[in-house]
Amino acid sequence: MIEHARDCSPLECCGLLVGKDDLIDEYVRARNVRQSPVAYEIDPQEHIAVRKNLRARGRSVLGAYHSHPRTSAVPSATDVAEAHYDGQFFYLIVSLEHEPPDVRAYRRIGDGLVAVDVDTV
Repeated sequence: MIEHARDCSPLECCGLLVGKDDLIDEYVRARNVRQSPVAYEIDPQEHIAVRKNLRARGRSVLGAYHSHPRTSAVPSATDVAEAHYDGQFFYLIVSLEHEPPDVRAYRRIGDGLVAVDVDTV
């Protein structure tokens, strides 16, 4: 994901987090239809195609990621307003503001995005 963020900089990148149960073990790059340095929108057609493919493999989308090329890995007002999935869905932000890049995860709880710890292997 960090490589994807660097590849797309100065624009935001985006993609889907894939896995089974509570284990995310894959990410899928997606096209940011907004082509913006401050906002993202995963291409809806790509999102649908990925979900269909995963369903056939017994896997699912467990979250989404995007980058902040010049700001911290903290959700913007737009990120919060456009986070529509509650509960177990992860929102991951890759910040390129400093080296090394900062990666943080969030979940929507109520009207906001709350930081969560993510175990990595």
